Amino acid sequence: MITLLLIFFPLAAALMLLLVKGEQVKKIALGATIIEFLISMIAVFQFQKNADIQFEINHTWIKSMGINFHVGMDGISLLLVLLTTFLVPIIILTSFNKQYKNPSSFYSLILAMQFALVGVFVSLDGFLFYVFWELALIPIYFICLLWGGEDRARITFKFFVYTLAGSLLMLAGLIYLYQHTSAHTFDIAALYEAGRNLDVVHQGYVFWAMFMAFAIKMPVFPFHTWQPDTYTTAPTQGTMLLSGIMLKMGTYGVIRWLLPIAPLGVEHWAHLAITLAVIGILYASTIAIVQKDFKRLIAYSSIAHVGLIAAGILAGNVQGLQGSMIQMISHGVNVVGLFFIVDLIQSRTNTQEIKALGGIRNVNPQFAVLFLIVLLGSVALPLTNGFVGEFLLLNGVYQYSSWMAAFAGISVILGAVYMLRSYQSIMLGETNSLTNSFAPLTRNEKTVLIIICAAIIGFGVYPKPLLDIAEPSVIKLVDGFKVAIGK
Repeated sequence: MITLLLIFFPLAAALMLLLVKGEQVKKIALGATIIEFLISMIAVFQFQKNADIQFEINHTWIKSMGINFHVGMDGISLLLVLLTTFLVPIIILTSFNKQYKNPSSFYSLILAMQFALVGVFVSLDGFLFYVFWELALIPIYFICLLWGGEDRARITFKFFVYTLAGSLLMLAGLIYLYQHTSAHTFDIAALYEAGRNLDVVHQGYVFWAMFMAFAIKMPVFPFHTWQPDTYTTAPTQGTMLLSGIMLKMGTYGVIRWLLPIAPLGVEHWAHLAITLAVIGILYASTIAIVQKDFKRLIAYSSIAHVGLIAAGILAGNVQGLQGSMIQMISHGVNVVGLFFIVDLIQSRTNTQEIKALGGIRNVNPQFAVLFLIVLLGSVALPLTNGFVGEFLLLNGVYQYSSWMAAFAGISVILGAVYMLRSYQSIMLGETNSLTNSFAPLTRNEKTVLIIICAAIIGFGVYPKPLLDIAEPSVIKLVDGFKVAIGK
């Protein structure tokens, strides 16, 4: 029952919001997402820390095709549901000082996207997973198209085509597996079995069909070209949804579907896929260093962070998988904080150009401190949330290949370079005509940044609760992967 509530409560709230007019829309949307977060916390407290699927519901949907409405959560699913329900109310709260045309539609689309995202993370039927995967694309497409910035139609169309093309490849892979199931069903266990019964060549076909879809969503080099423009053009709340939650659909897909379905394909092609991820890390970090626009800089930094997550997952060991789970949570929190900081600067100075700013610390030291905490989490300073995930990921990649880990580790240095240098240019030095009247933070803005900073420090100092939730499921997945490849 709790899984159904998590899926359909945001959809019901989204439909209700369409009937609400005026400023009350924001408050009702925020209230609905807080209720959704509380429901997810009930699931956390009721969750038994083992590797089995819990809160499971399995009903026949399309009997003739072997499609079931099969949902449930293990530790891996639960963490990503928790990330979604934690970030969406924060994202809505960041919009309280903004005025959007047709706000009922705007907030309804955010809640509709939450409905689809939760559905992706709890689906245990391949066809149902694909349906929710596609449904998540529709709200964000309209959010970016209707409330985005300059040239939004062209940029959003490119994003839509990229993602849709990847989705069709994934669907082809799922149908191919469906044809090899003994009972012609899309049930996750049957797809696992069908995939593992294929030889290495055919598992390789499945690997690339599904990996392409997930790589575009993350995105991994060279499938990243839609991302910087989309992140920069989208309204701030749309960018937060894309970077904080939606890209985790791709990393989750690799963990939940790709590794267990095509273990021999993963083993055979992992070196090439990890190489692409590491190239993406270095490429995006280098490009970020020369960016003049702060929002675009963060977009490229996101590619680097996700590249390391992808490499850790494909390494196929416990440290890499555990690191990916923690880093997905950490990256989601940190990147929402960074994009909110960009929005605060843009709203007060009408620019995102790094060199046009400066001296903000002199007029708003409170903002400077909160900004610094978010930045330090992003560069993985010890005792921040970013450190835990990056340490485990690099450990996992090192177990796979010391050379890969060495090149991937350069991202830590480059990340510190571009983030600290941008902070220096934006916050330190002398004020100018744009920054000398930088307005104090409002109560809502302080609330958002304090919550994010508390999460950064809290899970950096004490990550054990998150690690404990995911660990049994991660160990079970890795053990099954190793058995399948004969290790």
